[in-house]
Amino acid sequence: MINVLVIGDGRMGTIVRELVEADPDMELAGVIGSGNREDLLEAAPAVAVAIDFSHKSMFDLVEAYVKRTHAALVSGTTGYDDDEMARLRSLGDLAPVIHAANYSLGVAVLKRLAAEAAQALEGWDIEIVETHHNQKVDAPSGTANLLLKAVDPDGACEVAHGREGFTGVRPAKQIGMHALRGGTVAGVHDVHFFGQDEEVTLSHRTTSRRIFATGAHAAAKKLVSKKPGFYTFDQLMFE
Repeated sequence: MINVLVIGDGRMGTIVRELVEADPDMELAGVIGSGNREDLLEAAPAVAVAIDFSHKSMFDLVEAYVKRTHAALVSGTTGYDDDEMARLRSLGDLAPVIHAANYSLGVAVLKRLAAEAAQALEGWDIEIVETHHNQKVDAPSGTANLLLKAVDPDGACEVAHGREGFTGVRPAKQIGMHALRGGTVAGVHDVHFFGQDEEVTLSHRTTSRRIFATGAHAAAKKLVSKKPGFYTFDQLMFE
């Protein structure tokens, strides 16, 4: 039996809790939300794995919890700066840790395909377009940034976040990033490759944010058997 602590009591945390409670191989040890966040310092029990879909403001407490218990950590919280990401990676010295901006298996495959296409279609123009619901507060999405990294791993290209005015001819080695917001769209990501007289488009469409919780739940079951280290979703699911 895998005992699980769910960190975050918002929409994603609630779905994760439901998945854990429905899994005969898992036991819910507790839920940490905004009202009891300080429990991570001392009161929250040590578990096999903690699944975190909280807020970046809770990072210090999540970090302290892993240092105290050495619990495996599945992190789906976004918005961390470079320093916080470095600290998150360093937790891999103590416990198995995974962080992903998107736990969709389909997005993981899209990222791989986009990287292969960028290599095969060298010199083609690339545009990334992401669409989300009107309540999303950040842009571009974490997934769009993952796709950007996939097609331009060395950061050699200029990134144009939308275009306005007299922009002139599109320069070589520029990647366009575009964010659309509206309605209740759970998430759409398109990577366009434009060549001479032809275009290749790779697309992923999400109809429910439940898939992200499902992916994190699957990752948690794999992560508990791993040695301490910092893992990517791709490594955990495909290697």
